[in-house]
Amino acid sequence: MDTEVAEVRAFLDGGVGRLVLNRPRALNSLTHGMVTALHATLADWASDDRIRAVVLTGAGERGLCAGGDIRAMHGDAMTGGAGTRAFFRDEYRLNALIARYPKPYVAVMDGITMGGGVGVSAHGAVRIVTERSTVAMPETRIGIAPDVGGSRLLALAPGELGTHLGLTAASMGPGDALLCGFADHFVPSPRLPDLLDALSRSTAATPAAGVTTAEVAAVVAAHAEPAPPAALAADRAWIDACYAADTAEEIVDRLLNSGVPEAKEAAEAVLANSPTAVKTTLAALRRARTLPSLEAVLDQEYRIACAALESHDMVEGIRAQVIDKDRTPRWKPGTLAEVTDADVARFLAPRGDDELGLA
Repeated sequence: MDTEVAEVRAFLDGGVGRLVLNRPRALNSLTHGMVTALHATLADWASDDRIRAVVLTGAGERGLCAGGDIRAMHGDAMTGGAGTRAFFRDEYRLNALIARYPKPYVAVMDGITMGGGVGVSAHGAVRIVTERSTVAMPETRIGIAPDVGGSRLLALAPGELGTHLGLTAASMGPGDALLCGFADHFVPSPRLPDLLDALSRSTAATPAAGVTTAEVAAVVAAHAEPAPPAALAADRAWIDACYAADTAEEIVDRLLNSGVPEAKEAAEAVLANSPTAVKTTLAALRRARTLPSLEAVLDQEYRIACAALESHDMVEGIRAQVIDKDRTPRWKPGTLAEVTDADVARFLAPRGDDELGLA
C-alpha cells in the first residue's frame, strides 16, 4: 500500500501506518480535504491487520501543523460560512476518532503544533515533543475560543495553567507541554529517524492480533530523554491565585496588582485579545471541567465556533493577524466590561438542528 493524496501522504512502513501532513509551505495547516482524507484513512486502517499502530508526522522541519487554514475560513466567513461550519463538523469528528482509536496512535509534535494541529495530535495515545516543539491554543488572538478538544485539555491542566494559556494565547515549550498534559515523551529531534525505524521494525514483528499502546510507548521511552524544565512550573503560585477569580475582569485586576512582572505581561496579553473570545473561553473552560467526555466538550466547542463564525471578531482577528498583518484588530465590543453575560451565553447556546451531536 502506498497511496498519496496531494496534502496527506498515507503509507505502510513495517507494521506502522504512516500519516504525513504534506503542506510544508503552509506549516501543514489543515484544509477540509486533509481532514476528510485523515478520517477516511484512519477508518480503513482500523480494520486492516497490516496496521498495528499509526504514526502522524508533518512534512518539513518547521512544524507538525500550525492549525486550520484560517485564510480559507476568512474568505468563507465573508460569504456565509457554510464551508467552515462543515469543516468544523468533520474536524471535530476526526478529533473524537483519534481519541478513541482502537490501535496505538503516535503523534510526533515536532516544531509548531497549534490549534488544529493539537487536535490531530494531543488526543492520541502517545504524544511526542522535541526541543523544537511550540504547542499552543492561540484562538483568542483571532477572536475564537480554543476548540478541537483543546478546551478539555486546557481545563484538565494542573491548577489554573490551562486558564492562563487559553486567555493569553501563550505558547508552551516541550517541558510545559508535558507539564500541562499535552504530551507524554520528550525525544530530541535527531533521534526521530531512529525512533520511527524502531517502531516500524517492532510492529512488523508483532502478530496480526496487534500491539498494545504500552508496547509502543516502551519503544518511544527507549528513545526519550528528560525534558527541558517547564517554565510554567515556577509561575504556578501567581497563576493559580490570579486565574482562580470568577470573572475575566477580576483575573486581569489580580494580574495587574500581583506585583509580579510576568503577571503584568499576562494581563497585557489578555487585554490585547478579543474581549468576547476571552470571556467565552473562560466560561467554556469552567464548563469543560464538569462535562463528562471529550465528545461533550466538542459539542460545546462546535456551538462556540459557529457563533464565532457569525460574529465580528473572528473575521476581524484573522484579518489583522493573517490577511493584512497590521496586528491591530478592532474588536467589537472593545473591552471586557462591554461584553455582557448575554453575549457569552449566545456562544454557548444550543443551535437547534445545527448541533454536532457527538456526546
